[in-house]
Amino acid sequence: MVQVSPPREASSLRQLQRVLGSLGAHPWLSLGALGSALLLVAAYAATPQLFRWAIDQGIAQGNLTVVLRSGAGLVAAALARGLFNFGQSFCAEAMSQSVVYDLRNRIFSKIQTLSFSYHDQAQTSQLLTRVTSDIEQIRTFLSTSLVQVISGVVTLVTIAIILLVMNWPLALISLTVVPAAGWLMARFFSRNNLLFRQVQEQLSDLNAVLQENLLGVRVVKAFVRESAECDRFTGLNAGLIAANMKTILAIRNTFPFIFLVSNLVIVVVIGYGGAAVIDQRFSVGELVAFNAYLLLILQPILLIGFAAPAIAQAASSAERVYEVLDAEIDIKDHPGAIPFTTCGGRITFEHVSFRYPGATTPALCEISFETKPNELIAILGMTGSGKSTVTNLIPRFYDVTAGAVRIDGRDVRDFTLESLRSHISTVFQESTLFSGTIFSNITYAKSEATLDQVIEVAKAAQIHDFVAGLPEGYDTLVGERGVGLSGGQKQRIAIARTLLTDYKVLILDDSTSAVDAQTAVQIQAALDDLMRRRTCTAFVVAQRISTVRTADRILLMDKGRLVAQGTHEQLMATSPLYGAILESQVGAAPAAQVAHV
Repeated sequence: MVQVSPPREASSLRQLQRVLGSLGAHPWLSLGALGSALLLVAAYAATPQLFRWAIDQGIAQGNLTVVLRSGAGLVAAALARGLFNFGQSFCAEAMSQSVVYDLRNRIFSKIQTLSFSYHDQAQTSQLLTRVTSDIEQIRTFLSTSLVQVISGVVTLVTIAIILLVMNWPLALISLTVVPAAGWLMARFFSRNNLLFRQVQEQLSDLNAVLQENLLGVRVVKAFVRESAECDRFTGLNAGLIAANMKTILAIRNTFPFIFLVSNLVIVVVIGYGGAAVIDQRFSVGELVAFNAYLLLILQPILLIGFAAPAIAQAASSAERVYEVLDAEIDIKDHPGAIPFTTCGGRITFEHVSFRYPGATTPALCEISFETKPNELIAILGMTGSGKSTVTNLIPRFYDVTAGAVRIDGRDVRDFTLESLRSHISTVFQESTLFSGTIFSNITYAKSEATLDQVIEVAKAAQIHDFVAGLPEGYDTLVGERGVGLSGGQKQRIAIARTLLTDYKVLILDDSTSAVDAQTAVQIQAALDDLMRRRTCTAFVVAQRISTVRTADRILLMDKGRLVAQGTHEQLMATSPLYGAILESQVGAAPAAQVAHV
């Protein structure tokens, strides 16, 4: 059975309803805004009646007392309007800020828990736009547009009742503007909802280019691509302007008709009401009051009309925000998951196959091996052979497509994610540092660590001498994403950060690729010693054979398959692929020299 997707505008409106449902978490602010809006409507509704009383009972009758009393009433109504308008604005703004505070926290928390597969496919710029611009559109809707719509509807109903009581034939003529304006605005919303979504997507594309250029400014300058990037940004900026202009044209094609209908109704009321006054069927005060009410009834129609674009934008933004909040988390705790507390060091891959989401070919095919306790395992292979994929399955960054990954005989899916990952430390090939000091970056996962502990792991990572030579030492501030440090320095800080954690399984994913061969050997020697002392099972993914030749076992990968395993000497003797990799790295060195690499 084919499932038909709901229309885009219906989906957007449902998400907007979910935003409105979140107001229940802030009942007093919501009631304060609603109560102030209702009292404001009452103050506005009383004002024309005071004018009517002053004209018919005061001025027409020559009664100064009535005129003064009505004047005092008008002053009181004006003060009340100012007070209630402030209360409405304050409560609505506080309510909207509270709601978007919760939304921002929810979407940020959700982004933290989404699986690697989601982040592999999602654009960072899209997520940034949803956390910033889309959330701001929702805030504007809650603080302004929502109150305008509610007070507008209440005003329409209240004024309509008063007009019908005053003069129902003239009221029926006046109220024809309401369904006409309502139909025009409904048509505007249904036709242009997709257009407002396109504006937000254009903004996301613009943010993507901006983010890429901020991150890659050195590459841009190195290849003299400033002009090309400016042209690309200008083109997208022009596209955003064009999309915004389409929304302006949509507004222009709707609201002039509302203004025309409103003005025609005013002409009819003046003509019909003036004739009624001449025939003494209507007093001057009543006509003045009626005309004032007519302006009051037109004002909320116009406010609702002006709120329609903001509502359309907020609906599209709400849909985009809830797309993230409703995104399925692929990797999560299974029912009955237990904490991962002890590790004997036996890690088993049983006929493991894996394919990345959206990929057409598998990344791993029928991988099987088992480590011994405290064994140092090296994973070697050509680029794209699946080395990093193997290590990504151990902490469940992804789940296997077939087969099982076990620790001490237990499937890793049986453990809680938090406990599993807290005892499996990974140094990624791409080192990420955070704004702050070198000390705070090293202690990122263990904030209570002492300076002595930091120095110990820094020495193992061959970074202590460099840090000690800085004027501020470990208190030296690191620029955004580690700007100011070399790739090797960042990589060594990342290694130190990982070594400081309470790991039972250590994964080094080509973690010395950014350092020279001699430093890599020194780091590896220090790591070997540290890992032996800490009795952990370690996996080292590497490109250079020289950094893994001391491993207890080397797993040789090729095109997603485990094609050989053994020590350096065993693979030298039995694996042509291993020999080819070694020969490509040492060139035409003599055979005797190659054997000792």
